[in-house]
Amino acid sequence: MTIMTPPGVTAASSRTLLAELHAAVLDTLGAEARALTLERAVIGVFFTGVKLANGAGGLCATPIKSVPEAVCCPSSAKAMPVPGKIRGRPAVQVLDDLYRTQDLRRALAIATLNALAETLWRRDGPPADAEVLTGDAFEALTIEPGRKVALVGAFPPYMRELRRREQPFNVLEMDPATLKPEEMPYYVPAERAPEVVPQADVFITTGTTLVNGSLDGLLRLLKPGAQAAVIGPTATLIAAPYRARGVTVVGGTRVLAVDELLEILAEGGSGYHFFGKTVERVTLRLE
Repeated sequence: MTIMTPPGVTAASSRTLLAELHAAVLDTLGAEARALTLERAVIGVFFTGVKLANGAGGLCATPIKSVPEAVCCPSSAKAMPVPGKIRGRPAVQVLDDLYRTQDLRRALAIATLNALAETLWRRDGPPADAEVLTGDAFEALTIEPGRKVALVGAFPPYMRELRRREQPFNVLEMDPATLKPEEMPYYVPAERAPEVVPQADVFITTGTTLVNGSLDGLLRLLKPGAQAAVIGPTATLIAAPYRARGVTVVGGTRVLAVDELLEILAEGGSGYHFFGKTVERVTLRLE
């Protein structure tokens, strides 16, 4: 497949993972993508969700902690998509915010990108160049005893399982307050990623690193042969751009009941409220 550079994307930005996911979706959907508009958007406490005019839904983590403007109404308005003017916007126009510095705008754009990826899945089925699995992407990784694991972000279920296995691991986290006292021995400040990631045999990160722009840099630190997983509702379920960067597992989501999901998000719902109900986990194994 020939990947076209979307309008307004520079040569430099087109080399990023996010820009290549953008290009891959638009290149494959073509005129269908250009005809779609947003029917509804919800910027929830934990997740941002959208519904396209064709009924497809998409999700992205809401990056509340990375938006200091949220404490001040006048300046927060600059960081937010314009309320009251989202419904009816062309989806491809919303995608321009993938390259803005405001994380809330980028989150809405990623949710829209994921809804377009869902449109592609509905039309063409899953990617032919990946093995599609159901369930949590963690299970798609082969973590042999003694192998070093690097987690980017505090994943409580994964940390519990790695501790149960007595697996060596580190947690790269910007906010140590998110870890419990018994998890602190595994904590490493996020700025030490250049030391930790190249030593890891297994690398696991939340898709939120797509929102804050750190994912490309982290993937460049991978050592040859390492397993690498990008997991979470933010992860776009398109295989090729991830594979080109050494990712072996992508754990994303498909929205099954978009109207019900958006109501949950509007009421402050989290993954505990929608996984297995209105949203299903889907894993792409790229090896």
